[in-house]
Amino acid sequence: YERNIDVHIRNLRAKIEPNPSNPSYIETIYGVGYRFTTQITKRIR
Repeated sequence: YERNIDVHIRNLRAKIEPNPSNPSYIETIYGVGYRFTTQITKRIR
């Protein structure tokens, strides 16, 4: 079960990252976990 989250993160990266081997959306924070990062853009209505 320890590696279960790693498999899920790898699958997510394969689906959403332009280059999964160099992730830009899901960062690995060693010793802590993972962080989803993206730029927020403001939409004008």
